[in-house]
Amino acid sequence: MIYELATLSLRLRSVPRALSGIEAATTKAPGTLLGCWETEIGEIITRLLVLRGFESAEELAEERRRQLFSADPFGIGEDLTGMRLETYEKFPFLPDVRPGKYGSVYEFRTYELKMGGLAPTMEGWREAVPERTRMYPLTITMYALDGVPRITHIWPFPDLNARLDIRRESYERGIWPPRNGPESIDRATSTIALPTAISPLW
Repeated sequence: MIYELATLSLRLRSVPRALSGIEAATTKAPGTLLGCWETEIGEIITRLLVLRGFESAEELAEERRRQLFSADPFGIGEDLTGMRLETYEKFPFLPDVRPGKYGSVYEFRTYELKMGGLAPTMEGWREAVPERTRMYPLTITMYALDGVPRITHIWPFPDLNARLDIRRESYERGIWPPRNGPESIDRATSTIALPTAISPLW
């Protein structure tokens, strides 16, 4: 499966209307809506993060062209002030995203990598993920097929306190971070987002 992560910037107080538009538009469009979150901690702007899965690169490319040429992308053109569309493929040893109830908050972490950093990063994750996900599940870790070399990983948590506890324990036990991980990172960002009412991941 090929993944698209859309970052949609919106006019103030437009989220309820936008969610209805996104739900209707993605139901009729190619691909599968996997998650939709409203950002809560990070850049102070009204933003939605929309994760969709596609069966092939061709299917995603067709849908991408349709969105780029549309005056009403995601069915929210009247409220949309900015749109970033990113294409990803999952780490090959991880399962595809499975919709379901996993947590009340999600963390999106993106690491821009040093040149040549993807292969060692992936190998370190291969070793570390089984033990780390025994503590709490991982939604997905993906590497970008466009733009600068980078990975994005999405983690659900019961709440923000549990996030701190899980991360602290993983460090103390030496489970995390993965081998070769920090050494390969050039720039890192983290965003906390909350599942919306239309999100299959919540």
